[in-house]
This record gives sequence, C-alpha cells and structure tokens, in this order.
Amino acid sequence: MIRSTGMVDYDSTRTFDAWEVKVATFDDLCGIISRLIDRPRFCIVRGALINGPKATKIRRLVHADPKTGDAATLRQVPHRWVALDIEGISRPEGIDATDLIACARHALQRLPVAFRDAACLVQATAGHGIKPDLRLRVWFWLSRLTTGAELNRWLRGAPADASIFRPAQIIYTAAPVFEGCEDHLPVRIVRLAGSESVMVPSAAALAPPPRQDPKPLPAPDSPRASAYAWAALRNAVVKVRNAPINSRHPECLTQSRNLARFVNAGLLSEKDMKDAMSDAIFAAGKTREEGEAIAVYALSHPSTSPLPEGVR
Repeated sequence: MIRSTGMVDYDSTRTFDAWEVKVATFDDLCGIISRLIDRPRFCIVRGALINGPKATKIRRLVHADPKTGDAATLRQVPHRWVALDIEGISRPEGIDATDLIACARHALQRLPVAFRDAACLVQATAGHGIKPDLRLRVWFWLSRLTTGAELNRWLRGAPADASIFRPAQIIYTAAPVFEGCEDHLPVRIVRLAGSESVMVPSAAALAPPPRQDPKPLPAPDSPRASAYAWAALRNAVVKVRNAPINSRHPECLTQSRNLARFVNAGLLSEKDMKDAMSDAIFAAGKTREEGEAIAVYALSHPSTSPLPEGVR
C-alpha cells in the first residue's frame, strides 16, 4: 500500500510513503479496500518493497532510473489476490449503471470461466455511469499465489487492463471526487457472493512459451554496412534471448537503443533492426509486437554512447 506525500494532482505525484500489508484471506482484502474508498491519498501496488516493510518519500521504481540515479524500490512478487480493471463492455439497455451487481454479473461473463461464479468485490470507477461502457474494478481471491506475468498470459484477450498486473502500477481504491455536483452513483462498492476463490491454471499451463531459435539475420543490403554493426546486431540478439525473465524488457530496450546508433549512422536499416529485435524477444518468450514496439521507441531515443573509432 502506498500514500502520496503531498496533495497534488495524481498524475503529478512523484514520491510516496509505502508499507506492506499482510492479506491472508478474501475478508482481509475486502476490509482493506472498503476502508480505503474514502481515503483519496491512498492506493495499492502489487510490488513489494525492496527495503521493506516501510519506506518514506520513495519513487515507484522497479528498475533504477539511469538519468537520476534513483535506486529501484519495488520488486515483483506473487499474490493470492488480483484486481481487474474492466472496461470496453457495453452496458445493456435493461441494466442501470446504479445496479452494480447486475453490471458486474454481465461483465464477468466476458472473463474466463473460473471467474464467473467466484466471490468478488466490485467497485465502480470514475467513468462508470458517465461513459457508455461498464467501468468496474473487481477484486478476486485466487486459488494459489500468482505472478503478474502469469495473469498477463492467462487474461490476454479479456476486457481487463493488463497494466494493473505490473508491480509499480497504481491501483486506485478511493471513490472519485466530483467538484460542483454530487456523485451520480449512490453506492460505489458491493460484494458479490460466490465460490471462495478463482481456480488458477497450473504454473506449467501459464509458463511462457519455450524459447525458439531466431530467424537467421538477413544479409547486409547496404554497401556501407559495417562488419562491426552486424556483429553488434548478432550480439544484441543473443543477449535478449538469454536474458532472465524479469530482465527481458529492459535488456531488449538497452540493446535496441545501442543498435539505434548504427541505424542513425546508416550502417543498419530500420527494418533489419526491428526484425532482429522482434525475433529475439519472440524467441525469449514475448511477442514480436512487443519487440518491434521497443525498437520503435529506441529509434527515437538512441543511446548517446559514441560509436567506436573507425566504425562511422
């Protein structure tokens, strides 16, 4: 659980006080969320404090900030609880936005079967009843400790925002504040009865796909292509493929930013660099789209390290 250290707009909040709270049962979870609904300075993150169990005036960092030198403060840990941010589901004409139970039961039908009859705590988020679709945050108790990566793979394609599974992502718990008017919803939190927990697939079923051998790199298509640049490209592919699970994204970003220097110098084409990073991160268990997205970002944020003498 974390608390902002000052009363500023939430998008501008930089530092937080944080402490870990033990949650042993679904009742514990419901009690905590119910108490936080009237406390707008508080929120929850999935990550555990690296130097816990308490900390003051920290940033929410899973990795050290290379620009400021601020150290990482949060680490990924598995939990028995999960919050799902559900949106993008049209509200049927016969269901009023104020009927959170009916709204929730309709939304749960779009989730995997294991969620549909499980007990849950339902919160209406700020846009519910204002925007045409359902806007709900639903809390569940799981049958086993489950990581954010497992949840991401299990719920891919479901109408739930996957960013909430990240260790540093803020999970808002307070009711929204409306200036100049009253809340249009008389109740913003309800508890639905059901089975004690959501049965989570086995760890093997939610494991990342096995690493695959990357496609052979294309031959240089530019007379200016440097042997050094192509060696760097091949080394980058190997490093991304062999990176530990928790380091694959930052390793791909680092290698892509390094390769962007060669693209800018005309020694590699953007296509070859994107294809190589897409194949490398796919072989490491992620999607090609993630690899290409990282490469696109890196091309606009290349490493500032100079190229070796004689390479330009």
